[in-house]
Amino acid sequence: MGSWYWIGVCAGLGVGVGVLLAGLLAGTRAGLAAGLVLAVGAGILIGLAVGQWDESVGGGVGGALGSIGSARLVSGTLRRGGSRFGTAVFVGLAALVLAAIAWIPIVGFLEAVLVPALAARLRGRAAERYAGLRSLAKD
Repeated sequence: MGSWYWIGVCAGLGVGVGVLLAGLLAGTRAGLAAGLVLAVGAGILIGLAVGQWDESVGGGVGGALGSIGSARLVSGTLRRGGSRFGTAVFVGLAALVLAAIAWIPIVGFLEAVLVPALAARLRGRAAERYAGLRSLAKD
């Protein structure tokens, strides 16, 4: 297998780590920032464990994109009333799936592109606040 395969695997594993850390640390903005820094560092370490500097760059970029991409979903879930533990469990399961399918050729690169793209798509569709029964109140 060529170097491109291992770069893709490291990018996909970095995305999985970024999603996991965003799910665990997304309670505050400082937690999101810490998750981003830790995801980049973990991606770089994964890349160095697997190969050389090119794999570590792929892992670091994947970690950053995974963290940024999933932060929007996690923070929106928590803002709308989701529990921290439940959100972390479901996002953690998604991170495990992302890390597992990263071993398929080309999929690691696709993960690094699709996770932030889906987050950007969510940005335009999300309502700012749920009106609830206030929308039924008579003025």
